[in-house]
Amino acid sequence: MENLLAKYFRPKLPHIWCPGCGNGIVTACVARAIDKLQLDQDKTAIISGIGCSSRASGYLNFDTVHTAHGRAIPFATGVKLTKPEHNVIVLTGDGDATAIGGNHFIHAARRNINLTVVVYNNNIYGMTGGQFSPLTPHMSMATTAPYGNVDRPFDMYELAKGAGATFIARATTYHANLLTDLIAKAISHKGFALVEAISACPISFGRQNKMGGPAKMMKWQRDHAVMVEAMAKMDQTQLEGKFPIGVLYQGEGQEYVTEYQKVIQRAMGSDK
Repeated sequence: MENLLAKYFRPKLPHIWCPGCGNGIVTACVARAIDKLQLDQDKTAIISGIGCSSRASGYLNFDTVHTAHGRAIPFATGVKLTKPEHNVIVLTGDGDATAIGGNHFIHAARRNINLTVVVYNNNIYGMTGGQFSPLTPHMSMATTAPYGNVDRPFDMYELAKGAGATFIARATTYHANLLTDLIAKAISHKGFALVEAISACPISFGRQNKMGGPAKMMKWQRDHAVMVEAMAKMDQTQLEGKFPIGVLYQGEGQEYVTEYQKVIQRAMGSDK
């Protein structure tokens, strides 16, 4: 881990995240995935939006952009279009990606742009006061839902699949080794790849919902996450309260940047 820190992280400790926050684990998994693939740091760009998760880009030793709220994906699209050979990774949160950035998310998935999007899902707007997000579970408490959140949350898998993503995976901070492997697979996939990282927020979400401290919240992840292959063998009673982790979907489709390059060649008369 020491060599990983020296190679991939900027010397900016202590970091901004609260004690027990899972965002540091997710960020370390991103770095481990990059190291596993031995990506060229000079040809890897990391783009983030606004929020607790999006501060991750500032700690990573790559070409990074900390963009406006919800705008990480269009910035990343611009990088990928101008530098098709670069690996472009988006680090975003549940609110940043699916609320103010929701349209950008679905249209990038629809176009099947070759981006890796890691959504740090802690079920809450942690940085700005604990408001509920589009991924906050039904009837969970938040500062803007003191009697319970009546909104139905998005299912990230269903949202991404319906929009056209060609790689969708999910893991938790408890399953850090799996999360690392899934991020590596997402980076290697040609097309829009989503990895939903279930991350604990003990301060804003955990306290309001009486979930206990960081260790207890990670045990909750351990006890409720089930590998997707194992879920297929479980009956309805066993599935109660559980959610799948692993590669949830993988397919193929025309990749936007590749197709756009063909348009440029045609426009320049060099497609003959």
